[in-house]
Amino acid sequence: MAIREVFMPALSSTMTEGKIVSWTKSPGDRVEKGDTVLVVESDKADMDVESFAEGTLAIILSEAGESVPVGQTIALIAETAAEIEEAKQRGSGGAPKAAATAPVAAAATTAATPAPTATAPATVTLTSGRLIASPRAKKLAKDLGVSLDSLKGSGPNGRVVATDVANAAGKPLPTNMVSPSATPAVAAATATSAVVVQTAPPPAGVPMAKLTPFNTLQQAVNRNMVASLAVPTFRTGYTIDTSNLDVLYKQLKAKGVTMTALLAKAAAMTLKKYPMVNASYTDGGSQSHGAINIAVAVAMPDGGLITPVLANADQMDIYSLSRAWKDLVDRARAKQLQPAEYSSGTFTISNLGMFGVDKFDAILPPGTGAILAIGASRPAVVATQDGAIAVRSQMQVNMTADHRIIYGADAAAFLQDMSKLLETDANSLTM
Repeated sequence: MAIREVFMPALSSTMTEGKIVSWTKSPGDRVEKGDTVLVVESDKADMDVESFAEGTLAIILSEAGESVPVGQTIALIAETAAEIEEAKQRGSGGAPKAAATAPVAAAATTAATPAPTATAPATVTLTSGRLIASPRAKKLAKDLGVSLDSLKGSGPNGRVVATDVANAAGKPLPTNMVSPSATPAVAAATATSAVVVQTAPPPAGVPMAKLTPFNTLQQAVNRNMVASLAVPTFRTGYTIDTSNLDVLYKQLKAKGVTMTALLAKAAAMTLKKYPMVNASYTDGGSQSHGAINIAVAVAMPDGGLITPVLANADQMDIYSLSRAWKDLVDRARAKQLQPAEYSSGTFTISNLGMFGVDKFDAILPPGTGAILAIGASRPAVVATQDGAIAVRSQMQVNMTADHRIIYGADAAAFLQDMSKLLETDANSLTM
C-alpha cells in the first residue's frame, strides 16, 4: 500500500473551503474503509467525513479549528512502519525517500459527495515541487508586495503560510491572521507588535474596536447575497385578511401545528396552480421542478441563517408538515442537516412576522425563482364591501421574484390566489 492523502472534501456544490471541527482519529490509530476520521463544518452543517483507504493515520496536517480549501491535503494514511515514518517526514517538511513516491488519491469524503480527484485545483501534490501557499499567505503577500516565489514555506509540506510572508516583509502578522492554535508565545508576540504599531489608541474609557471574523455559515450567506445582486428582481406586495387563518391556528396550535407550517402549506397549494413561480432560471431557459419544496429561513444562534426544506409540502398533511418542520429546525440548529435538506428548495419563505415586523423585502436566494417575505398579522380598521367600518386582522406579504422567468402578472395572480385561500378557505389547509 502506498501512502494515501486525505483531502478536504467538497460537501456541497457551493463549498470552497471547510472548517475542521474535530478529528475522531488520532495519529497512530488504525483506520478502516468507511470509518469516520473527522468532522467538517461545511457551508451550513457539520458532517462526518469517512475514509476511502485503510491503514494507520500517520500524521494530521491541519488541526481542528483550521479552515482548509476544498481539495487540500489534511492528513496522511500509511500502512507499514517505513511508510508511516516517511509520511511523518513529509508532514514535518522532511525530504521523502525517492523510491517511495506514492500516487495521489482522495482518501476521505462523505457518502453523499464524490471524492475530489487528483486534478482538483486546490489539491496539494506532495511530489510536484510546485509552490504551495495558503489563501491567507497569498492575500498578505499581495497586500505587502512580497513575492511568494522567493519564500521558503514553514507550513506542512513546505506550504507558505502568512507568518512566512510577514517575516519576509519585516512586519508583524496582522492580529486577524493569528491562528487559534498558535502557541501562547507567538500569540503574545503578535499582540505586542500590534500594540507597538498602533498610532492612535482610543481615549480613556472608550473600549477597543473588535474584529469578529465571519464563521463558515456567515461566509456562505455573504457569497449568496452578493450573487443575488446580479439577478434582475422585482417586488410585489399584497395585504391578506388573516381573520379565518388566526381562528384556525388557535384551534390547531394545541395539536402541534405551527403558523410556519400553515403558511408553507398555503404557498405549496397555490404553487400547484402557478408552476412558473416554482421554477428557477438557467442559462438554457426556465427550469421547472417536479416537486414543490418550500424552504423557510431560520436564524442560527451563532450567526447567519439556513433554509431547511419542507420537501413535497403540497402532498403532506398539516400535522406531518408541522412535525417535519420541528425536526428540521432542531437539526438545523445542531448543524445536523444533510445538504439536500437545505439546498433543494424551489420556493422560499422568510417570516419575520413572529418578531413583530410589519413588512419587509427579502433578498432572492440563488437557484430559486421567488421568495415570500411575511410580516406580522395585526388588527386594522378597514372599510368593508358594503361601506361599513370594521376591524380585521391583516398581514402584509411581499414577493421578490426573478424577472427573467417570472413576470408581474404571474406574481400578482399567485398572491391573489394565496390570499383567497387564506381568507375564504383556510380550513382546506387541514385536508
